[in-house]
Amino acid sequence: MLFTLSSVDRLIDTLDTCPWSTIGGRGPGPDRAQARQERGHHAVLPLYTIEQRRRRDASRWTLVQGVLAPVQFVVFLVSLGLVLRYLATGEGLAAATASIVLKTLVLYAIMVTGSIWEREIFGVYLFARPFFWEDVLSILVLALHTSYLLALASGAVSVQAQMHLALAAYAAYVINAAQFVLKLRAARLEEGARRAAMKSTRGAAA
Repeated sequence: MLFTLSSVDRLIDTLDTCPWSTIGGRGPGPDRAQARQERGHHAVLPLYTIEQRRRRDASRWTLVQGVLAPVQFVVFLVSLGLVLRYLATGEGLAAATASIVLKTLVLYAIMVTGSIWEREIFGVYLFARPFFWEDVLSILVLALHTSYLLALASGAVSVQAQMHLALAAYAAYVINAAQFVLKLRAARLEEGARRAAMKSTRGAAA
């Protein structure tokens, strides 16, 4: 969903060589018309228009998302280790279960605040143009995590099945995180190209 913090930039640099792949307006509107004028009528629309970028940088929710994203990833790594340990040895069920619940709660927090961020920057809570498929997979990730909580509360399936459901949720989460990392890298490269073009234009004018 949207990170400009230096720590996230460093993470993107680290994953830059990996083969991994929420949030722009839908419909024409003045922002998109402005973007077309900046890039040319037949050019691909940028991830952010100038006004959207301004709102992104000014929003407090950008910072919230920038903090929650790495926190969720750390919780995921710890939880994955605990789940795999339980499946391999049969030990540590309570710790594994608690870690999955915590991971799910952090996911809820990042989804809710991310939707607020998306509404503030782009005017929609979900499925904004540049990040449509990232949001689609985010919904699947949320559904899988919620399914685990329902299975845990109801006891409808075995503990082994619950753990495998958690692993399925984690697999979807990893793919979704990769989508956002690549999209955020694209946004950063786009910003760099825009600044270089502005610098070149100023130099030519001088």
